[in-house]
Amino acid sequence: MKQRIDYKLASPETFNAMIHVEHQIHKSGLDELLLELVKSRASQINGCAWCLDMHTKDARAQGETEQRLYLLPVWREAPCYSERERAALAWTEAVTQIAETRDIPDDVYEQARAQFSEKELVDLTLAIIAINGWNRLNVAFRTPVGDYVSPHATA
Repeated sequence: MKQRIDYKLASPETFNAMIHVEHQIHKSGLDELLLELVKSRASQINGCAWCLDMHTKDARAQGETEQRLYLLPVWREAPCYSERERAALAWTEAVTQIAETRDIPDDVYEQARAQFSEKELVDLTLAIIAINGWNRLNVAFRTPVGDYVSPHATA
């Protein structure tokens, strides 16, 4: 597919605002690998190949295993995720799909609250909101996929 608009060039102010949100998320104290799982799962749901390429590469470069990345779409059936990761993934799916469901079930909220402080849950929710925004930018404008190189990768 041909790129429609290079949004970074068309509106650097918007791109910089999104980058500022990313900086805030990464200063929050949430585990980086957890954030990569969340970003990858939301990107799968939203069909964003660019973001999925980026976040799986970043996750692998930071030590995530291939198996856990492969099993991410079926995380409920896979025993390799911690209770905290399961809570984050359930929360990610609920927040990402809120336009369809119009609600977040109480049990999903309670599962998340059992694993995350109030601040952590707000920060996690912002991370989910941000990746959903990036997904929409990249899908809408057909950002070319495949040439992303993780800054965490070793030469």
